[in-house]
Amino acid sequence: MDRRQKFTALANAAQFDLACACGGGASAFARRRGLDENWIYPAALPGGGVAPMLKVLTSSACERDCAYCSLRAGHDCQRYTFGADELAAIFDQLYRQRRIRGAFLSSAVTKNPVSAMDRILATAELLRQRYRFYGYLHLKVIPGAQRSQVERAVQLATRVSVNLEVPSARHLAALSSRKDFERDLLTPLRWIAELIDPAARRARTSPGQPLRGARSQTTQFVVGATDDTDREIIGRASQLYRELGLARAYYSKFAPRPGTPLAERPPTPFMREHRLYQSDFLLRSYGFSVDEIPFAADGSLALDQDPKQRWAALHPERFPIEVNRAPAGELLRVPGIGPKSVERIVQTRRQGQLHSLEELAELGVATRRAAPFVLIAGRRAAAAQLAFKWAV
Repeated sequence: MDRRQKFTALANAAQFDLACACGGGASAFARRRGLDENWIYPAALPGGGVAPMLKVLTSSACERDCAYCSLRAGHDCQRYTFGADELAAIFDQLYRQRRIRGAFLSSAVTKNPVSAMDRILATAELLRQRYRFYGYLHLKVIPGAQRSQVERAVQLATRVSVNLEVPSARHLAALSSRKDFERDLLTPLRWIAELIDPAARRARTSPGQPLRGARSQTTQFVVGATDDTDREIIGRASQLYRELGLARAYYSKFAPRPGTPLAERPPTPFMREHRLYQSDFLLRSYGFSVDEIPFAADGSLALDQDPKQRWAALHPERFPIEVNRAPAGELLRVPGIGPKSVERIVQTRRQGQLHSLEELAELGVATRRAAPFVLIAGRRAAAAQLAFKWAV
């Protein structure tokens, strides 16, 4: 196998790790740019748009036994490993050709966690020191890595991550006999939180910027590989946001892989993953607490209604609210109104009253969803709309 084939294999193996917000499928992104490399990953930027990133494993040889993973120990598949020099040189060539702007490096657990983490760190050190690359670099912390390795990762990276995969030790025991939830997963997350400077954590992270030291950390859950509930997953994510300053949690729906112990387990519906992301946004951007997320008695989220809409329907005493007077926090509770729309509404109110749904639509409000929950200049939305049309 030549270098390109090995590179493609290790990049394909990295696709299941949700390292950052994605602006679309890697293959589609590459096609739009006239490329044939599906390892160019379209990372979404904080200010909008996407940046091409190299997303690759340093090795696919694993000694762990995670039941959902096609790279698990004992599974019959080809294994590949990059040396640090080899992978760093490939990155430098692609970066100089302006085909990528940053990188995400992860690895299977080759030999042991310390060895796997050493390979990631060696590659990162070459990028920073030999090739003088000071842009965006996301490093995965291997479960079971030593604290000194975590410290070095925080020094070298822009962002670091430890994937929990499941919300509790009980669920992890159903997936793997070789990982300890507290020691291998939660403890490194706490180390990272201690090591990241709070001022750096508040700074924006964007590929292409010259950065020194990690500014944030993320994690990922594999949704539906065990009997975990949505309440358990969102509850754990909320704890990490609150206690460790987590930047993002990512949710990856379980998909069965041939030849693994969970090959016959039904795949997780996409809508479940989607509802978890919507609930996560309510926690991070809308001021909701876990107790306010509308879970069913069994801990699940409704698949047929988004959680914000469902919360509003369950709290008729809170509505309708007057868009010309309601505080920003109350406006955020209205279905169809997001953080950017709230900012625009507040800015517009400083210049005068809002009178119609058209005006709200121009400010980015999804008026069909918002209309039942708002008053406009003292009138129900439908009446306000009719009065506005008559006046003009």
